[in-house]
Amino acid sequence: MTTKQLDIFFKTLFDIEDWEDVSLNGLQVDNDGAEIGKIAFAVDACMETFERTAFAGASMLFVHHGLFWGKPFALNGSARARLKFLFDKNIALYAVHLPLDQHPRLGNNAVLAEKLEMENIEPFGLYHGRKIGFKGSLKKPLRIDEAVRRVRFKDRPPLSILPFGADQSCTAAVVSGGAADMVHEALVEGLDLFVTGESSHTCYYDALEGGINVIAAGHYASEVWGVRAVMEQCVTELAIDAEFIDAPTGL
Repeated sequence: MTTKQLDIFFKTLFDIEDWEDVSLNGLQVDNDGAEIGKIAFAVDACMETFERTAFAGASMLFVHHGLFWGKPFALNGSARARLKFLFDKNIALYAVHLPLDQHPRLGNNAVLAEKLEMENIEPFGLYHGRKIGFKGSLKKPLRIDEAVRRVRFKDRPPLSILPFGADQSCTAAVVSGGAADMVHEALVEGLDLFVTGESSHTCYYDALEGGINVIAAGHYASEVWGVRAVMEQCVTELAIDAEFIDAPTGL
């Protein structure tokens, strides 16, 4: 497949055009028109994932966090080195940010909700005028250690756990990435458990005094799920070779 064909395919999956997003969603760096035989998938566009994409023999990299974020920047230092590497290796770069967080089936939050076995799912977490996460009831009440086990990636520990709610949670909300401040919305909704990526000092006492359990799984760890789900979709629907590149930051 060509990058043009893959761009059409990804735009049929994601509502890219209608999102207010600082990310330049879509094809960020094109190749010279060569066919794509293998796609690599990763959370972040960085030199490590670029090098490992080339080593894997992939000619496109699909990421959640791309290189371009709404304003111009000088092409020097690492920015120049990254782009030069992509050009030299003829690797295309495709990025999908908020539309991947929110996607009802392939998104980071949809997969997290599935892992928690959430039911009666509804949108949750207002961001840039749209609700980006999900809330719902849990199929079975969960202790916080079991919830951690379900949402962590490769048995890596979460950034933080605030066990300030009931011993067993019956309702939950999930918003991946840096959404610690949305604990306030979870409290207003009367939810038992809030799962996000990053932690925040300012939400500690709100969670403590509000009586809610909070899991900060890690920004990276909470956002591996969407790119992996998209990878599986590509393998199934396009019969294309693909590989997930795990490059954890620990954050």
